[in-house]
Amino acid sequence: MKTRIGLLYGGKSAEHKVSLQTALAVNKALDFNKFEIYPIYITTEGKWITGPQLTGPASTVEELAFPAQNSQTPIALGTQLFPAEKPEEKRGYDVIFPLLHGPNGEDGTVQGMLEILNIPYVGNGVLASAAGMDKVIMKNIFAQAGLPQVNYVWFIRSEWESNEEAAYEKVEKELGYPCFVKPANLGSSVGISKCTSREELKTAFKEAFQFDRKIIIEEGVIAREIEIGVLGNDHPECSVAGEIVPKKDFYDYKAKYEDGDTGLIIPAELPDGVYEELKALAIRAFKALDCSGLVRADFFLTKEGKLFINEVNTMPGFTPFSMFPLLWKHSGVDYPQLIEKLVELAKERYEEKQKIKYTFN
Repeated sequence: MKTRIGLLYGGKSAEHKVSLQTALAVNKALDFNKFEIYPIYITTEGKWITGPQLTGPASTVEELAFPAQNSQTPIALGTQLFPAEKPEEKRGYDVIFPLLHGPNGEDGTVQGMLEILNIPYVGNGVLASAAGMDKVIMKNIFAQAGLPQVNYVWFIRSEWESNEEAAYEKVEKELGYPCFVKPANLGSSVGISKCTSREELKTAFKEAFQFDRKIIIEEGVIAREIEIGVLGNDHPECSVAGEIVPKKDFYDYKAKYEDGDTGLIIPAELPDGVYEELKALAIRAFKALDCSGLVRADFFLTKEGKLFINEVNTMPGFTPFSMFPLLWKHSGVDYPQLIEKLVELAKERYEEKQKIKYTFN
């Protein structure tokens, strides 16, 4: 019997388009001889719409997003969205594959719903997703785990609005220039600015606060950007390392998803011993957040050979420009194999959770 997969994509997030590109790439890679694929599309307004079983891979984003064009009625949650396994002809999904990026998808909200519905799903659970989405919480956890990081400060919007000058002075005193301003709860380099002066800092604060009520400012370092993939549950494994060589000042949204204006070196050429240290730190970060399934761990490597963890991405993209699948391809796991491995890991984690006793005799 084929495994029934619900592809969950779109979402009410600034990263909606990124999610569509990811879903397009994944649906092309799935083996339709092994899987039954059902689209579950979330519009930018937050409406959930399902489509009929895909008979073959979609070739364009527009084709994959057909439910939005063919249906004006959003589906209800619960049994209509994820039908029970009886009668047999209405068997529910065996696994949900969330391909959502950013808030309302990658942040533990959808994962919590799937946990309540007791359905296996690909990727990280509620805690890891939520902590990995919030850069401040993530960095606080990494600090507790003893992972090396660059210096950082953070603010909520009301704190900044009450005393803008104090916020700027704190950044200059504790970090200096250059520094990077980022929304705390967004990925894909959306809303990120590099600042080298007070004027640029002011503009960056306003830009970042458009996307979140909390922002983080990180110390700028002269370093190489090294990334590594982690795959597994209780016993995670690492891919080869890769290096990002942006042609621009830094690896922004446009370079990632629109013009491919960057160079990817896989495997990265690293000094002796650095790869082993990189793997150890990536797995420590994976376990510190209680991750499962997959993450991409991002590091800075200085010319002195010091590693700093930048962040982990609990739902890395699967677009043609994405690093995560390329890292595993160079590690001997091609794209279709990677998808199948993630589905198996989702089932494995689900079965492990079924051993938990929730009632007392």
